Amino acid sequence: MGEGKREIDSVVDRALASSLSRRSFVKGGLAAGSWLALSGFSQMDPNDARSAPADTSGSTKTFLSACPRNCYDTCSQQVYVKDGVIRKVDANPQNTYTGNSMCVKGHMYTNKVYDPNRIKYPMMQSPRGSGNWKRISWDEAMDVIAKKILDLKDRYGSTYPICMNKYSGNFNIWHYCVEGLMSSLGYISLVQGTPCWPAGIDAQGYDYGFMWNTDPEDFAKSKYFMLWGVNPAWTSIHTMKFINKARENGAKMVVIDPICTSTASKADLYIQIRPATDGALALGMARYILDHKLYDKKWVDQHSTGFNEFADYLKKNVTVEWASKITGVPVAVIEQVAKEFAAAKPACTWIGYGFQRHTNGGQNVRNVDALSAMTGNATRPGGGANYGHLATWGFNYHAMVMKPPAGTVGSAHRNINMNNFGQMVLDACNPPIKMLWTACRNTMSQDPETPVVKKALESLELVVVVDHAFTRTAEMADIVLPTTSHYEHPGVNVSYWHYWISLTEKCIEPLYESKTDLEIAWALSKRLNELRPGSCTYPTGGNLQEWTEKEFNDGIHKLFGISSWKDLKKGPRKAKFPNPGYSDNKFPTPSGKYEFRSIMAKADGHPDLPIYKEPMAPSSKEHTVRFLTPHSRTGLHSQFQNNPWMMAHNPEPLLEIHPDLAKEHGIKDGDMVKVSNELGSVTIKARITKVVPKDVVASYENWYWKSDYCVNNTVKAIPADMGKRNTGNPGVAFHDNFVKIEKA
Repeated sequence: MGEGKREIDSVVDRALASSLSRRSFVKGGLAAGSWLALSGFSQMDPNDARSAPADTSGSTKTFLSACPRNCYDTCSQQVYVKDGVIRKVDANPQNTYTGNSMCVKGHMYTNKVYDPNRIKYPMMQSPRGSGNWKRISWDEAMDVIAKKILDLKDRYGSTYPICMNKYSGNFNIWHYCVEGLMSSLGYISLVQGTPCWPAGIDAQGYDYGFMWNTDPEDFAKSKYFMLWGVNPAWTSIHTMKFINKARENGAKMVVIDPICTSTASKADLYIQIRPATDGALALGMARYILDHKLYDKKWVDQHSTGFNEFADYLKKNVTVEWASKITGVPVAVIEQVAKEFAAAKPACTWIGYGFQRHTNGGQNVRNVDALSAMTGNATRPGGGANYGHLATWGFNYHAMVMKPPAGTVGSAHRNINMNNFGQMVLDACNPPIKMLWTACRNTMSQDPETPVVKKALESLELVVVVDHAFTRTAEMADIVLPTTSHYEHPGVNVSYWHYWISLTEKCIEPLYESKTDLEIAWALSKRLNELRPGSCTYPTGGNLQEWTEKEFNDGIHKLFGISSWKDLKKGPRKAKFPNPGYSDNKFPTPSGKYEFRSIMAKADGHPDLPIYKEPMAPSSKEHTVRFLTPHSRTGLHSQFQNNPWMMAHNPEPLLEIHPDLAKEHGIKDGDMVKVSNELGSVTIKARITKVVPKDVVASYENWYWKSDYCVNNTVKAIPADMGKRNTGNPGVAFHDNFVKIEKA
């Protein structure tokens, strides 16, 4: 699948462009042939105009769009279309957060839309997992699915045997239609929760009432940064821009992370902390600040409750020496950072999502929150204990809110924990789960306990996957349904980090036979009601732009200073918050103040104070090496990396391993290493490096095209300490994963 004479847009990173111009795709990829032609996954004709997206000469139309992926930045985009083909995607500088730049993933969208391996038509596989696919029509697909739904309802007397697993593959607001479709069938087995950030959401809920970060554009005002378990040089390059602006004005950047990340390499001070001990470091700093009376007494007295009890805990249980012993950070460094952080006004803390993916993760977040609060930085513009927000998400969710049919059995959906999905499907009874609908998600790559997930999928009667790419989950489906890219339909996107809203215009016609999630919902509802009138309450048709409009209300109009969603055709808008990030010192807590001591936390079975909670220890003497699986530069969870451009740039996964640990196990650079525990294994090529601690190995989560690589083969469904209050289920301790390593 060579790139041929394909030009690469000059705005793409030069190193990447150089690599792509010389290399062909793809190691381990599918060869062109009769099976591909039959299945609809055939190679694109290199003479097709779509193979040369960089050509913007001649008459070109420009459209507005936004990246809808699960990413901090949610970039506003400009899309250049010629002859009905996307030729270039670039940043939209009207959004002052996005500015003039996009990340490497954004620049490859022109290739992603026209990926030769894109799912083109509805397909059916028999038997499941065999690779024996045949093309079917949309009518055939809807008929098979609708009949199975009605069959299950008749056999079991309810719709509980139907399960939906959907998350964040596309954050366009009306993609909540997937939840709406399932609700319109009746009460089902609904996968709930989030693998991303639930422990931290609960933690900040106990402290602040909810999470609301300061405007990241105000990071430019900060005098001091503590980036705690976050790597914005890879995962939020636009926020990095504002951090760098502050540094040009004299701000200092401290990075605290077990891995010497790209961000850490740029820090004024890098602290390589022992994994999961972050709470001890925060408490050690807090004790130093307390002893030296560096805390903001006026703010604490006026705007918080429970500080005296927190101070008593520190005096009785915490010393800087204690924190040093636990974390591996020298006493002098802890004292230095504590002194500098307390003196800087504003001082900014950024808590990464990987930070709370531990069995003590939520408690560690509370400890860092307390450090920010006691110094008065919790609510200063440019300061804050920043984690995320949902302050701009006040839509109608019209596509999601649907009533169940008349006579529906039950009173609510059955809760299936997203972070223990495989086992819960296998254990479900009275009735069992027999059908799965997956959308905006790649369960086989992203869920913990991949071997268990595979067993769960094998146990079902019908698996339906709606996707743009032929993922590892799609390979386990009976039916795959091709969905559109976000350039092939309208929509609206907001961020959980910055304060902007962006319109997604329809830039091109849907390719092949792809449909939106909303159009699929209409089609299935139509077939169900043809077979059995009243069996589904979802509408059977409509206009996509009208459905976009239905998500708006007076609150959204006022927040963004618009009179209609159509005003966004002029460009993205920024929310008009008078007091962003609790800068008015008013909190939605029971007391109306910041709560060092939370009665709500205690009622939920957690400590009422931000005290230290011991990290998880290895469960066996055989599996003692911690396996960290952070985010990649070239992928977003299991999106992007499978694309031909990314595979040419980053063709295979690597296992980062410290030279001392490698020597202990007889492993040399480039050796294949088996990483395993009681659950499963994954084999990865070794990269000997000192960026990881001596007792840690790391490999970046990604889905490589036609590869068996999956870090979650070894990740157990161990719950984090918090998350249930706000997301329905606790988080998952992805980074409390202990393995053994051996030369393969």
